[in-house]
Amino acid sequence: MNESPNRPTPEAFLRQAAQEGRGRLKIFLGAAPGVGKTYEMLTDGRHRREAGVDVVIGVVETHGRKETEALIHGHELIARQAIVYQGQSIDEMDIDAILARRPQLVLVDELAHTNAPGSRHPKRYQDIEELRDAGIDVYSTVNIQHVESLNDVVASFTRVRVRETVPDSILESAEIEVVDIPPDELIERLKDGKVYIPAEATRALNHFFSKSNLTALRELALRRAAQAVDAQMLDYVRAHALAGNFAAGERVVVALSEQDSAPGLVRAAKRLADALHGTWTAVHIETQRSQNLTDSERDRLAETMALASRLGAATATIPAATVVDGLLAFAEDARATQIVIGKSARPWWFELRYGSVVDRLVRNLGDIAVHVLPGDSNMPIQPRVRSARPGRWGKPADYVWTLAAIVACTAASRLLIEFIALGNVALFYLVPVMFAAATFGLRAGLFAGLTSSLAYNFFFLPPTGTLTVNNPENVVSIFVLLGVAIVTSQFAARVRAQAVLAQSSARQNAALAGFSRQLTSSGSQEELMHAICAEISRLFDCRTVMLLPSRDGPQVRAAYPPENRLEDIEKAAAQWAMDNGQPAGRGSSTLTASDWLFHPLQTTRGILGVIGFAREDANETLRSDQIPLVMSLLDQASIAFDRLTLEEEMQDARQLRERDRLRSVLLSSVSHDLRTPLTTILSTIHELRRTPSEEMLDTLEGEALRLNRFVANLLDMVRVEAGALSLRVEATDLTDAVSAAVHDTRKSLADHEVILDIPPDMPLVRVDARLFHHCLINLLDNAGRYADPDTPVRIECRRTPFGLDLSVVDEGPGIPAGKEERVFDTFTRLEGSDRSKGGTGLGLAIVKGFAEAMGLEVFAKNNIAPFGARFTIHVPATTIVSDIDEEAMQ
Repeated sequence: MNESPNRPTPEAFLRQAAQEGRGRLKIFLGAAPGVGKTYEMLTDGRHRREAGVDVVIGVVETHGRKETEALIHGHELIARQAIVYQGQSIDEMDIDAILARRPQLVLVDELAHTNAPGSRHPKRYQDIEELRDAGIDVYSTVNIQHVESLNDVVASFTRVRVRETVPDSILESAEIEVVDIPPDELIERLKDGKVYIPAEATRALNHFFSKSNLTALRELALRRAAQAVDAQMLDYVRAHALAGNFAAGERVVVALSEQDSAPGLVRAAKRLADALHGTWTAVHIETQRSQNLTDSERDRLAETMALASRLGAATATIPAATVVDGLLAFAEDARATQIVIGKSARPWWFELRYGSVVDRLVRNLGDIAVHVLPGDSNMPIQPRVRSARPGRWGKPADYVWTLAAIVACTAASRLLIEFIALGNVALFYLVPVMFAAATFGLRAGLFAGLTSSLAYNFFFLPPTGTLTVNNPENVVSIFVLLGVAIVTSQFAARVRAQAVLAQSSARQNAALAGFSRQLTSSGSQEELMHAICAEISRLFDCRTVMLLPSRDGPQVRAAYPPENRLEDIEKAAAQWAMDNGQPAGRGSSTLTASDWLFHPLQTTRGILGVIGFAREDANETLRSDQIPLVMSLLDQASIAFDRLTLEEEMQDARQLRERDRLRSVLLSSVSHDLRTPLTTILSTIHELRRTPSEEMLDTLEGEALRLNRFVANLLDMVRVEAGALSLRVEATDLTDAVSAAVHDTRKSLADHEVILDIPPDMPLVRVDARLFHHCLINLLDNAGRYADPDTPVRIECRRTPFGLDLSVVDEGPGIPAGKEERVFDTFTRLEGSDRSKGGTGLGLAIVKGFAEAMGLEVFAKNNIAPFGARFTIHVPATTIVSDIDEEAMQ
């Protein structure tokens, strides 16, 4: 593991490479409002501008502070974009204007700000990420309570939970400058009205801005900035393969084993990390010896690792040839500054044979502090008794194959003895020794070495056929052969052990990768839950069930095999696991009468559900060496499940926002398009009572028709979105259809000349005449409303190789570039154009819905000469009535 200590870490190198070409982000981090973040940002921006950097202001909130407003003078301000939401105009940062201006540095205040609905991104930090992607540097400000990971911590002592948060990943990729003032000074600023107005300041002093809260927030800000700087420093040194631990922040590593004293090491490491305000990791070094642990030792190790995880440590299991090599490599990779390790009570002969792990660590760790904790002196030292396990000494077949290899070597040597020297025969016997050690392990290799020595003596050393050795030189040869065989078997067995560890790690990585692929390919919660159960069941040869919370308790949502059913005791164990976030059931410390073991699916948002495991034999449980892999799979499952849950919630939120938008626009449209004709109708009726006239009757009829058309459009739109259209397809003459539509919209087209350009040889088309009529009158009404006064409206029809196109062309303002598709959206009235005046935004949506229902296409574009809008209904060739069909109808 420690072959290339100066090799750059690929992950850190990739993270740094990902930042190449992107703009830098500098965050001015404060403990609370009023510490001067915006002031400091503007001051720094002014210094950069004076140094020749192209600096602009994207967004700055001065909150009425005169000293802050004074710093804005001299900076170029990018005008904000007005976004209309629920009848109100909200000013937001104009990303497109900044991208078009393309400065070197842009100042953007309030990183955690939530943009108005309708903005390109819901959050301002997403706007900043887009600017950085374009290569623009950004300065921004944020308070510590807006950091996502600290949101709960801040709320726990301030009793205020902020809703606008920033992901920690944004801070991790940014340069952070802490803007800090003492709490007493900030309180004085608050009393002087420099933060809030007097009424709000008094209320703030009694709640959020108490001295204890400000002190705690100040500590959080300083600590979070230190963590970000420490993480960036580690990325740099790993990417550039720099030696040393760079102890800007304390990083504690505790080495765990299967010993009874291991839980005490975990608690000691936790206390040390808390005292040093550092991070800590619990690591177990997996060696060849780990394969010989008893079941109770494996269980004890798994419980210790779980304890470390519960206490907040990161956990890792590292395969290595020896404990010392593994710890040295992990400490170097983690840039550890403190290592906690236990001193085991070993017999003198054990340390004489294997050496002392503590002594070797102290000699090789350099400037890393080593904390050696003794075991419990009151606990009697018990000899390690291993249960007899099949396979510990190998299978009988291993020794049979080893013996067969020695027999084959002996036979070959007997045939070649006339041609080779006796000393070379001894070398032949190293072949079965290496074969046995590399294939079957150390004990088989030692057996091969001893047997080879005896065979060499019996068959080749005089007097042959006996184990007697007459020549003293031959005695030396036997011992040399035996010694070489033992050393060779040791080396071969060590290589085999390393290969076994590598294969185990590769299998675990392959299982995690395959499991991840299964999860990412799932598109729904149901599919994901069944994939999780099926994959875990396959990997661990067990029955699997997933339960989610419901009003009636845990509910089975997926299982493999599908016929799994749970008894009351299992449901109680699942409920306990959900409530407490700890395993429950067989193999745990709670409700062990259950045949199932339940593990919670935990995320940052809480416990989503539980997964249960059971063997076909109720007395069997998951092996302790499988627990780390199970926990890794459960972490992946939790993340995938949480991702899908968030996606569904986001979809629901988008639908809710769209529903609110439609409701708002509908109310606005109804209030205008119903009230206007109704008001005209009522006033006309009032005038008719006094002085009846033909002109008033025409006005009354026109407004009634307008009102009727609006109500009809509402009903038609409901039918389109509900999919409740019933078609009555029949052969329709386009000339007759267009003439009827022009007649019905004569009021809308009163100020325009209607030009019909429809060749007389146009074929019949198979459409629903009523729906097609609605499409035409909505297009003509749209043209009459938006065409410039006293300009013609043209209706053209042309044959194409793929059918025919029927177009309505007006001479108006046209359609804004890039909005050609949006004009057909429900309740869409384009802003920034004369086409936003009047109307409900329903007519063109109805045209598109009706056309698609009949198998037609509709699209919009701008006409070139004369300029205006062109709306075209494309009738495919399959919908056109052929000449043969016409003859058949006649």
